[in-house]
This record gives sequence, structure tokens and C-alpha cells, in this order.
Amino acid sequence: MINVADLTKSFGRKIAVDQLSFEVRPGVVTGFLGPNGSGKSTTMRCMLDLDRAERGRTLFDNRRFRDLHSPLHEVGALLDAGYVHPGRSGRNHLRWLAASNGIARSRIDEVLDLVGLTAVAGARLRTYSLGMRQRLGLAGVMLGDPHTIILDEPANGLDPEGIRWIRDVLTHLAAQGRTVLVSSHQLSEIALMASDLVVIGNGRLIEQGTVNEFIDRHADRWVRVKSPALGALATTLTAGGGQVTAVDEATLDVRGLECRAVGEMAAQHGVVLHELSPQTGSLEDAFLKVTAAAQEFRSRATEVAQ
Repeated sequence: MINVADLTKSFGRKIAVDQLSFEVRPGVVTGFLGPNGSGKSTTMRCMLDLDRAERGRTLFDNRRFRDLHSPLHEVGALLDAGYVHPGRSGRNHLRWLAASNGIARSRIDEVLDLVGLTAVAGARLRTYSLGMRQRLGLAGVMLGDPHTIILDEPANGLDPEGIRWIRDVLTHLAAQGRTVLVSSHQLSEIALMASDLVVIGNGRLIEQGTVNEFIDRHADRWVRVKSPALGALATTLTAGGGQVTAVDEATLDVRGLECRAVGEMAAQHGVVLHELSPQTGSLEDAFLKVTAAAQEFRSRATEVAQ
């Protein structure tokens, strides 16, 4: 369990993290979301005592990170996969990490195999792609077999196979009862692997809960209906209080009416239906709606679309 309480961090007059409090429970992947400049990375650095917060604290199973005697055995974190010595080999990078925490050398080969880097373990890190460095970073995270895992943009630089792989690894680790906190801008991936969300903006908590609850509260809902008699159906549904939008010559999107009501109106007027299905907006839709006021940069196209 991670408990963040009243965390506050400023850089000069800029408040990066503002009285932020949230919990991360074990056994599930928790997505840590926010627009650019929302304070996610600063929060993670304060959680790990890499930045000193003016107020508040973070507890990992009731202990601060600075008080952990063997941190790699308890909390594994990757905030910047590019922060490595370019002249070292992948294996030697892991050797010094292992030595600093009393981890056996045999564990190095195990984690290299876990992340698929065995064949390039002897190559210097300057030759590694960003995706390879992400894999090496995860190997370092897993060296001590920690119960808590914190990752900042772990899929950055990975190809589609690598993205699928990191998703499977994290859901597997969470299923083992570990506490997994993942910051990412890839909302489609968070939707696939996370059960819980922590959403922040301007350094403050916007919302915490499950992914399903977040989508239920904030995503758009409508009914999609297909019919060979679209004109008659549109007239009927509009008269019944629906807001009707034509998708194509055979498809309507209907808002303001439940799926059952649409079906009953069609039946009463003898209109044949080829499809009748409830639709829900994505996590991305809900996130953009909730964080609209906290966006640091907004394009003109986005403003027009909204």
C-alpha cells in the first residue's frame, strides 16, 4: 500500500504539487494520469525522496522511502530510462545496482531474460534504443523482486510488441499482490491494464477511483441504431425526445433515450432494426473532459472541437 498525504512541492513561486493526497492499493495496476505540467513526475520524485517536499509525506507500507534498509527489495522505481552511463554494458549496469543492495549476481541473468535483453546484455548502453533502455530499466526495477513498483511512462519508445509485453508484465505483477503505480499518457493502454486511477491537474487531486467508475461518471453515453428505414426512425425518435445524429446512410447515434426506449419506439412504428446497442465513450474522452481546465497547452483545433 502507498499512502500519499498532503504532499506539497514548489519551485520558486510555482506550486508543482499542491496538498496532494491519494492511496494506491495492492493487487491492481493504478494509472497515474494528468496533463503535461500537472505535477505527476514531481510527485513521484517527492514520493521517492529525490525531491524534498515542503509538506506532506509518502508511506510505503507505513514507512518512508528514506527509512527502507534495502530499497530495491521493497520499492522498485523507474522514472527516467535514459539516465544511464552510456559506456557501461547492460549487464554491468545491473551489476552495480545489484551490488549496492546485496543482490546475488545470478539474479541479473534472470531479469535480463525476463525483459528479453539476454542477447544484448554485453553491448554498451550508448548503442541501446530508447525501447531497449526501457526494458533495461524494468530489469533494474525487478532486481530485488520488490512488492511495490513505480513507473513513469514505461511504454515510451516501445514498439507494439513491447507495449503489449509491458502491459502483460504489469498486470501479472499486480495479480501477484504487488502494488503497481504507472504514469502514462497512453490512455488506451491504461484502460487495458489499470483497475484504479489517480487523476491530477495543476498539482491537485481531481479524482481517484476505479477506471469503470471514472468512465461511468464522465464519459458520453448514447445508443447506436441501424435500420433500412432510417428516415422514419429518425422522425420517430426525435418526436420521442431523442437527439439524433446521422453517422451514415444506415446508422444513427441517439442521445437522450435509453436503448429500451429506442427499441420500443421502433417496434410501435413497425421499423426494422439491424443493430441496437448502447455506446460509452472511452477513458480518453472522460479524461479530456475532466482535465480540460487543467490543460497547460490547448490547440486552436481542440478548442473549436469542444
